[in-house]
Amino acid sequence: MGRLFGTDGVRGVAGIDLTAQLAMDLAVAAVPVLVPAAARSHDAVRPVAVIGRDSRASGDFLEAAVVAGLASSGMDVLRLGVIPTPGVAHLTRALNADFGVVLSASHNPAADNGIKFFGRGGVKLADEAEDAIEAALLAGRGQQARPDTGQAAPAGFGRVTDAYSANETYLDHLLATLQTSPAGHAPLQGLRVVVDCAHGAAYSIGPRALRRAGAEVIAIGAAPDGDNINAGIGSTHLETLAAAVIEHGADAGLAFDGDADRCLAVDGDGQPLDGDQILTVLASHIKRTGQLAGDAVVVTVMSNLGFHDAMRDAGIGVIETPVGDKHVYAAMRDGGYVLGGEQSGHIIQLGYATTGDGVLTGLHLLAAINSAGIPVSAAAKLMTRYPQVLVNVRGDKDRAMADPTVAEAAAAAQARLGDAGRVLLRPSGTEPVIRVMVEARYSELAEETAGRLAEVVRLAMS
Repeated sequence: MGRLFGTDGVRGVAGIDLTAQLAMDLAVAAVPVLVPAAARSHDAVRPVAVIGRDSRASGDFLEAAVVAGLASSGMDVLRLGVIPTPGVAHLTRALNADFGVVLSASHNPAADNGIKFFGRGGVKLADEAEDAIEAALLAGRGQQARPDTGQAAPAGFGRVTDAYSANETYLDHLLATLQTSPAGHAPLQGLRVVVDCAHGAAYSIGPRALRRAGAEVIAIGAAPDGDNINAGIGSTHLETLAAAVIEHGADAGLAFDGDADRCLAVDGDGQPLDGDQILTVLASHIKRTGQLAGDAVVVTVMSNLGFHDAMRDAGIGVIETPVGDKHVYAAMRDGGYVLGGEQSGHIIQLGYATTGDGVLTGLHLLAAINSAGIPVSAAAKLMTRYPQVLVNVRGDKDRAMADPTVAEAAAAAQARLGDAGRVLLRPSGTEPVIRVMVEARYSELAEETAGRLAEVVRLAMS
């Protein structure tokens, strides 16, 4: 059996890879890892977990299974219903819960689902904690195979409560992070915005937050039926949002993914803004207000070279991490930084959230642009994107990465590009794939360089 936890929890096809039995077993296994024994043995107060999910039909049976596992282990459970993943993280902290559980597969198709945990305070789990849960799961299944072990029954069972009203606490928190203008106007007043909720977890909270912040809102992808999440809509299909923005003559568009922990945008002409461009706008704005701790932003190695140029011109430092928002968060926490994120639109504003929050990002992006009195298209031009080409080469990634000819080819390609380009070889963490990424000032040069380097990698794998 390989490692059960991937880069963002446990995922798979619901009912096949991710069964009700696995969901319940995971919940049971998580309790002794995430809740100290002393808290579980206290007679007066039972430990508490919160659980939320996105709009997938499979969320119903998986939620029931997780709740059963938690309550049977002595945990009180607060059910939050359909809510963005960052909402679960926030409420884990706000409600002083011992941990939180999210049922979502983010931008994946409706057939998939996933389970991930937030520790006390609403933070993502370290790899060591996930490994401990997996070990407890395997040990527990071994005991179930031997019913004569004489294992004692639990001392007591938890209570299950519907806490859907806590969604309003999260919505109030989002709005409280914004400031009104010096003239007392709402932060988004005067903006017409199309918001694409991907028929996902933000279908209600997303449009409501924007309206309460003062925007005129046209909502699309806001009618989930359990099967249409991410279907031709949301942050992975910006063309749908772009068409709606042009149709309605809107100033901007925001797109969330299925669990709303990421946000991408388009301007009034339907041109996209990726996570690097959004970070550029936010970093520049926060620096102007004197609140950019360390005068630096944390990003992954996949950030565009144009982002680095824009930050250098703005006098802002750049801290790089491996790919994955958990690495971005760790670097921000350890270095005391307040802003970081990824090209994909996972943006972390550590003063307000412990994880990427798409609705929060959208609110602050539009507020920053509105306060500057410029169109979204002008804000996007704060950063010039270098053409970026990504080629996935499938095969024995370990063999290729150990081959000296691959390293030599990558070094030669970087030397040819000089300061006007960048080469990155990255083995996938989930597939037998090496990702060859090349950036250059001209797309033709990026494509040619990436093609040559990918062929060297391909030969090394054969």
